[in-house]
Amino acid sequence: MTKDELRALVRSIPDYPKPGILFRDITTLLKHPDGFRSLIDAISSRHARSAVSKVAGVEARGFILGAAAAHAIGAGFVPVRKTGKLPGETLAEEYDLEYGTDRVELHVGAIEARERILLVDDLIATGGTADAAITLIERAEGHLVEAYFVIELPELGGRRRLEARGVQVHSLITFDGH
Repeated sequence: MTKDELRALVRSIPDYPKPGILFRDITTLLKHPDGFRSLIDAISSRHARSAVSKVAGVEARGFILGAAAAHAIGAGFVPVRKTGKLPGETLAEEYDLEYGTDRVELHVGAIEARERILLVDDLIATGGTADAAITLIERAEGHLVEAYFVIELPELGGRRRLEARGVQVHSLITFDGH
């Protein structure tokens, strides 16, 4: 499927999760067999030869995409979770939200020094969550190959934020506005 066909499978929901937000919902793309297959093929074909050791997927849709991409390229999968969801010892990183702070965690030992890591999530807006996940990967001494997002909202500056710290960013689909 083309990028335009994949884009057409993304549902836009006004005023969710709060008034003024136009939520880009990929569940409509995920339920479409050809759309989901094309999406995972796009991620995996881009990284088939990049010697990625592990794919780190950000909760929650990054789990779906990251695990499928990891399987397709023969890599392991590492979940980056919201605080309190991983058993055992974790590394944690706090990040700012519009209305406060949140935190993501990674298991200690999930990433070994110099392992090549692909970070995957469904959407990049301001880049706060991705920035925190990247910091966790770096603290674990992993080498980030790329941060891959299905959807980018360019006006919110997430790409610029990550690129300013030297991260290679790729997005499959862009939407104007937020």
